[in-house]
Amino acid sequence: MNQGTRNYAIVTAAYWGFTLSDGALRMLVLLHFYRLGYSPFTLAFLFLLYEAMGVVANLIGGWLATRYGIARMLAVGLATQISGFLLLSALSPSWTVAMSVAWVVIAQGICGVAKDLTKTASKSAIKLTAGEASGQLFKWVAFFTGSKNAMKGVGFFLGGLLLQALGFQHSLWAMAALLALVFVGVVAFVPRLMGKSKASKSAKELFAKNRGINLLAAARVALFGARDVWFVVGVPVFLYSAGWNFTMVGGFLALWTIGYGAVQALAPAIVRRSDDGLSTEVPAARLWSGLLALVPIVLAGLVIAGVDHLEWVVVAGLAVFGFAFAVNSSVHSYLVLAYAGSEKAAEDVGFYYAANAMGRFFGTLMSGLLYQWGGLSWSLAGSAAMLVGCWLVTLALPTGHARGADDAIPAPR
Repeated sequence: MNQGTRNYAIVTAAYWGFTLSDGALRMLVLLHFYRLGYSPFTLAFLFLLYEAMGVVANLIGGWLATRYGIARMLAVGLATQISGFLLLSALSPSWTVAMSVAWVVIAQGICGVAKDLTKTASKSAIKLTAGEASGQLFKWVAFFTGSKNAMKGVGFFLGGLLLQALGFQHSLWAMAALLALVFVGVVAFVPRLMGKSKASKSAKELFAKNRGINLLAAARVALFGARDVWFVVGVPVFLYSAGWNFTMVGGFLALWTIGYGAVQALAPAIVRRSDDGLSTEVPAARLWSGLLALVPIVLAGLVIAGVDHLEWVVVAGLAVFGFAFAVNSSVHSYLVLAYAGSEKAAEDVGFYYAANAMGRFFGTLMSGLLYQWGGLSWSLAGSAAMLVGCWLVTLALPTGHARGADDAIPAPR
């Protein structure tokens, strides 16, 4: 195993451990506070700072990873997540609702910083390691993205299971212990100066991205807003209200996310690749965005019509949504690295995932509002509107590299 492959494997394994705990955390918070009687909007509010801090963390994390190295940012992200878990575990049942909500929001904000510091550092590492192993970029991006989402799905199931078996506080302690082991592995095995380069000296330089990254970031806002507008609150609450228990709800979201991750990992076999890395991949992003937009449109119509066995119709429809969404997400994750500059890849990736976090923030906010205003049909209609916007933006994506840019990449094989 060469050094690039070794580093890729270590970083991927570390992010698996982080993602497992992050998925479990979402189910713990959602199901625990829904059981306590919190409204859909309040449940969404609990996650807002988590998503909002991701915008800042991605921008700063990309700059910090460029300046101080990827290993340090991975370690900082893991330590921050452990701190968030321990803070959340200190929540007391005797506190008022207002104080409890404030405490959870702050703890979730800390975990949001942790998630996006870790993600930006991990995905930036792929650009570097794939550069040492010519032609691997699309495959490695797809496997990393798919496998981490599969682990997040396992985390959803684990969160529901832990809540039922150990309770809220002990579950958080168990996850903090798991991450402590991952932290030790990162410090011991990831090269300290990996990814260290000359960082941008000003905000203007930091935000001066090429046209491809700017457009892709805009598409990403719409894409992930369209997922989270139903995923965060709407579907879990809908299924629980239909009689499903915590483990069943967590199990469905786990299977959905694992399946979505598996499709992401297979994306290189689904999307035809080109010698220049863009000329067929960009049209694929346009095609799959258009197809994805059709799914919530049809599904919202069926919900409004009140068809029989509605919860199973929703489950089947969201399985189709998950397949098309996975291909879209994987192609986007590849394209950002294809467009990114080689010297400041971490900054470019951080900018792109700040847009990703902005989409999650908006989707989370609208998930609570739309479900409270009009139920699942409104959540799905909101998803459809965002996806139409995503498709329109992808029509403007460039199909070639900017002349003179240092972002040329080896053709994916």
